Amino acid sequence: MRPKASSLLLQTQSHRLSTCAPTILLLVIAAAASSCTPATGFADHVKDLQERAVNEGHCDVAHWGWNHDNYLLWGTHSNRLVPVYTFGTKSAGDGVNLDSYTGVNSPYRSEQKVRELYTTLPANTVSPTADYMDQTNIADIQRAAIKAGKKHIFLVVFDGMDWQTTRDASIHNLQKIAYESGRGTGLHFQDYTAHGNTQFSYMVTSPHNDGTKTDVDTQTVKNPGGTKRGGYDVNRGGAFPWSVPTDAEYIVAGPKGGEDLHAYTDSAASATSMTAGIKTYNDAINIDPAGQPVETVAHLAQHEGYSIGVVTSVPISHATPACAYAHNVNRDDYQDLTRDLLGLPSIQHPQTPLSGVDVLIGCGAGVSRPKDPNQGENFVPGNAYLTDADLAKIDVVTGGHYVVAQRTSGVSGVESLKAAAALAAKKQQRLFGYYGVTDGGGHLPFQTADGKYDPTIGRSKKAENYSPADLHENPTLADMTAAALTVLQARKQNTWLMVEAGDVDWANHDNNIDNSIGAVNSGDAAVKVITDWVEKNSNWDDALLIVTADHGHYLVLDQPQGLITPKVAQ
Repeated sequence: MRPKASSLLLQTQSHRLSTCAPTILLLVIAAAASSCTPATGFADHVKDLQERAVNEGHCDVAHWGWNHDNYLLWGTHSNRLVPVYTFGTKSAGDGVNLDSYTGVNSPYRSEQKVRELYTTLPANTVSPTADYMDQTNIADIQRAAIKAGKKHIFLVVFDGMDWQTTRDASIHNLQKIAYESGRGTGLHFQDYTAHGNTQFSYMVTSPHNDGTKTDVDTQTVKNPGGTKRGGYDVNRGGAFPWSVPTDAEYIVAGPKGGEDLHAYTDSAASATSMTAGIKTYNDAINIDPAGQPVETVAHLAQHEGYSIGVVTSVPISHATPACAYAHNVNRDDYQDLTRDLLGLPSIQHPQTPLSGVDVLIGCGAGVSRPKDPNQGENFVPGNAYLTDADLAKIDVVTGGHYVVAQRTSGVSGVESLKAAAALAAKKQQRLFGYYGVTDGGGHLPFQTADGKYDPTIGRSKKAENYSPADLHENPTLADMTAAALTVLQARKQNTWLMVEAGDVDWANHDNNIDNSIGAVNSGDAAVKVITDWVEKNSNWDDALLIVTADHGHYLVLDQPQGLITPKVAQ
């Protein structure tokens, strides 16, 4: 279980609607001097720090990008190495054990393997001392686990969570700086040992290329190879996820990053690497660099008799959940991606649809658009991710194969999803859950560092506001994960499940430390649902869990002690 932060800092909640008794606090020690540390009051230290950092444009505690003096300099991805935490791998043998891909077995020590990954030899990417994995090895591990007879395979993707983001949350949770490198502590997925069967490593996330152009209507690639190729230069980017780059702009392919820059990944190319085992272009959903669809781990698992599920805190056909199963040349073709996930005819599979996943729970409800050029000529005005006609086709009430649970006015999201999961389990049917806030992109409400749901401003200079209905009518990611396991377990088959904590990426794009910490903790609660399920229903000889991220951002903690709430006494 995740260690609790000081009871003087956090007001924990058993559920998002519960509240704690008020506590009167008396200041005894002044805040450490910082340009973004609040001058008075510490009711919500991280929130206050975030607000001042944005308003002042500078913060001594942290910044985003390569310039210490500009808190909001960089708002997107980076080419940092990303941590990998695994459970059920250490004693599982070749192909499943991380030693198969690290140290002397790192693909980055071999010119041949690097060339196979990138279909070319990227400059300065082969390193005779590389210890790190490649992102495609995440798919290799899962395939090896299926071959080895693992019964339950879980892939949890914290979208956008690099080592610095995790450490940020750890410092807040523990109210101390507990580590400077390595696996760390302070979150459940860091501290849980799986009875000694856990491992830790890190991986390169660079794509095959950036700049590939596509035609969504013909599902073709116009310029294979794109405009900038992937790769990783350890001498500039660093040998560890906690390394400080020797070339500050290299990891974001910046204009001052020198020659032989390497593309950083988007969520589509990176998720494809983890689910299909190939390097591909940014924007591709399980499509190779030449434009051909490829088999995913979930397809293989389904063929081998596994029940499969996908859960996400963001819209159901965003890049990461889509990459579990769908095919498309462009990640923005949301309605068609949803059709693949639900086993309906799509632009990629018009005559012979995919079988569809057994469980799909996520968001996007209430997001309506009159037009969307990115989705091509077959876009249907209305919900951006799921057409009314497609919803009717899948609902068991109208002859489909899915018990449907949707956000409904006045109805508890937790209870509606739980009831639908119980019904689907009892009748051996599939489950579709559709939730989200309607003002802000259709995701789950953002949890903040203090465990509440009161986001403050970030890069956008705007803060989301949630109504009581938003909180009541939506489940949490942990609730969604539990519901998925209820249905998958009832099918009495082996299981494969992807869970995405997508709100980490949204928070980091917004340069929002408060939302970022809350998102990490929200995702960590979902991880605990999985480990608790394995402890109760299986064991780590039969189960495999991978917890990782698809890419990093560019948070830099300059004075990490500034994240600790100044001491107070009752």
